[in-house]
Amino acid sequence: MSTETKTAHELNDLIEIARDGQDFYTEAAGKVEDAELKALFTRIAGVKGRIISTLSSTVAATGEKPAEKGTLRGSLQEMYGKIRATFGDTNYGYVAELEESEDRLLAAFKDALQNHEISPAAQQQVAALMPEVQECHNVMRNRKHAMKS
Repeated sequence: MSTETKTAHELNDLIEIARDGQDFYTEAAGKVEDAELKALFTRIAGVKGRIISTLSSTVAATGEKPAEKGTLRGSLQEMYGKIRATFGDTNYGYVAELEESEDRLLAAFKDALQNHEISPAAQQQVAALMPEVQECHNVMRNRKHAMKS
């Protein structure tokens, strides 16, 4: 497998996980009544959109096709989040599931940074996006802990 193919595969994994998050945040923003949460979810969905766009451009530059869908795991997590929100505290249910989504994306980004089989340009792109990924994760983790207390 060529470096370009390995790079595209790794970045497409990140795109799929980010798309899961974007879809879930968009869904949650439409379901919660709390204006602050709605604005937060919409803002983070926008961050996910920028991550997807940036990584898609990098994949396209390798000559490969960027991922266009999310993952099955992400779809199942979104469905579970909807069920949890329906039968419990809607706001907390979404925040808890979205925080898990952030855990998943952060772990995937950390793995990509450790993957020495991808191109240096892709490594730089992942590293450049990492602060935004970390910030979204921290916001949702802190929000979850604050709501739990």
